[in-house]
Amino acid sequence: MTFLKRGHILSFAALFFFTIVLYGRPAEFYPSVWTNSLALIVGVVTLLFFAVTQVTLEGNLTARPSEVNLVFLFMLTGLLSIPLAIDPAIAWSEFGGTFVRGILIFVVIVNVIRTEARLKALLLLAVVTALVLSVQAINDYRLGLMTVEGYRAAGRGKGIFGNTNDMALYLVTMLPISVALFFGSKQPLKKAIHAGCAAMMIFGTLLSYSRGAFIGVLVAFVFFALRIGRRSKFEIAILLVVASAAMILLAPSGYGDRLLSIIMPGMDSNGSADTRRGELFRSIYVALRHPLLGIGMGNYQPNMSYKGLVTHNSYTQVAAEMGMTALVLYTAFIVRPLRKLASIARETFADRKDSHFYYLALGLQASLLVYMVSSFFLSVAYAWNIYYLVGYAVCFRRIYESSTGKVLTVEKRINDDEVNSSSILDSERSTAAA
Repeated sequence: MTFLKRGHILSFAALFFFTIVLYGRPAEFYPSVWTNSLALIVGVVTLLFFAVTQVTLEGNLTARPSEVNLVFLFMLTGLLSIPLAIDPAIAWSEFGGTFVRGILIFVVIVNVIRTEARLKALLLLAVVTALVLSVQAINDYRLGLMTVEGYRAAGRGKGIFGNTNDMALYLVTMLPISVALFFGSKQPLKKAIHAGCAAMMIFGTLLSYSRGAFIGVLVAFVFFALRIGRRSKFEIAILLVVASAAMILLAPSGYGDRLLSIIMPGMDSNGSADTRRGELFRSIYVALRHPLLGIGMGNYQPNMSYKGLVTHNSYTQVAAEMGMTALVLYTAFIVRPLRKLASIARETFADRKDSHFYYLALGLQASLLVYMVSSFFLSVAYAWNIYYLVGYAVCFRRIYESSTGKVLTVEKRINDDEVNSSSILDSERSTAAA
């Protein structure tokens, strides 16, 4: 059983401030020697606070849930790929950049977030950030400042939200968290606030014209419909169709053509759909030709792409640049917490009206599912997003186990027919014995 000791107050404060700096990007608004180094300084301070406190409190550098073991093995495959990379200098630069920093922060999150209050504080910070990004996109639309390709809302700055599609990915992965907070809130005012936040995120996502993010929105809708509307699936299905149609009708000009280009590449006036499809097949070919350790992190775009583009697919990005073993580890790193979150949701379903865990388990589960789907269209395997999301899921599970005293196991689900058959067999055996 997981028992979480009290501690890591300074570590959490430093982690929270680091996340503010990561999301806020002060160096882009107030360039100076100090602000340019702020993220690095705060990150180093966070790691120092964490290391000292963790060793003092637990006698080790980290807890070892399966996700931590998986991410360490994933990091090892990246390290091993460097000497055999086409350009080792590029591979080392990619490895030592956001990739390894994201993994270190993931380890900090898993160990430092030990209470529901800390988890909700970080989640609320993430939701507020998504709300600010959405408001900025909507304001750009109002002012006619759709600068990307002449019709899309731009990303913000050069960091985590710098690319339009990256910003959309962030919005769509935060949307389920806002929906979960809506269902989990009992006060009408809080429900109204979270509903408004979710609506703003959806509209911000639409203004990005990101096809992968739109599919992510649909995945979130379907997931919540199936989980929360189990006894009204037909009605929920109609609602989803109506909602999807409304999104397309209310979306900005040309949005329908943009979506149709997913299955009809000729509808894309810029030709990006055909280009991405070509890069997908090219990256699969590279992955199959270099299955052991890949061609080196960051090496696909400069050395293998016909047009100097990234793979635009996180799974082929990992497979081509780090090898098939890394792809298995990366996928398992995302899927493993999904199964545990599903177990928590099942265990708390009966008490969902009074449970602190049920809706948040659904929200985190939906966020990971949305990421899995939307990242099929983006090369973001080395970016911050997934390490924060999996970190939230793991510490949520640890908090649940610590507060309930239960050891969470993934059980094979059986359907009602199997349950009834089992009951009949047990009854027959009892009768025969009598």
